[in-house]
Amino acid sequence: MTDYPPEPWYLGGSLLVSAFVVPLSDLPDIGDVKPIRLGRGALVGTAFARYVAGGVLSYDELLVAVPSRLGSRITIPQIWVDSPTSLAGGRELWAIPKELGTFFRSETTDTASVKLESVARLDARYGRRLLPGMTQLPLTTLQPTAAGDVVSRNRAIGRVSSLRASWTFDPDGPLSYLAGRRPFFSAAIRDASIIFGMDVQRP
Repeated sequence: MTDYPPEPWYLGGSLLVSAFVVPLSDLPDIGDVKPIRLGRGALVGTAFARYVAGGVLSYDELLVAVPSRLGSRITIPQIWVDSPTSLAGGRELWAIPKELGTFFRSETTDTASVKLESVARLDARYGRRLLPGMTQLPLTTLQPTAAGDVVSRNRAIGRVSSLRASWTFDPDGPLSYLAGRRPFFSAAIRDASIIFGMDVQRP
């Protein structure tokens, strides 16, 4: 087993987030979780995150999040990181099914380009601030397991700005159900502080 920090994890960095509408039949497996429906589809979020030095871990991450109708909770059915330590902790502490991946990233003051080999690429340009000051966002996760649900209450605080996001998903990759789709909303959360695992309920 790879040693990992005890919960909660204190992380710092940035998140580049987009929201899509996906037909219910195309959703990844989320167990009995009831997704938020928009017309004939469901709301699905994607995010590239970079956690930098200064927190308990530093690594890159790509995740898919499906918000549920049960309060402000999200279920993460697919996620990749480039840290074996993060992978072990995410799986064992909160039942988050992390996999290892290889990331490539380039960034300027105004733009970011991130790629996860054989999965997805994001080319983005930062826009105007959407909210003043630092915004607090709840990030409660609900992960179904054979023994029951693992619920972790988490929080992010950061500067929220608009984002012009262009996603490319490998049509033969694990996110092929998103290939060719355009997000209806995107945002960047920068200079962020994330607390993961503040209060955890386990079966």
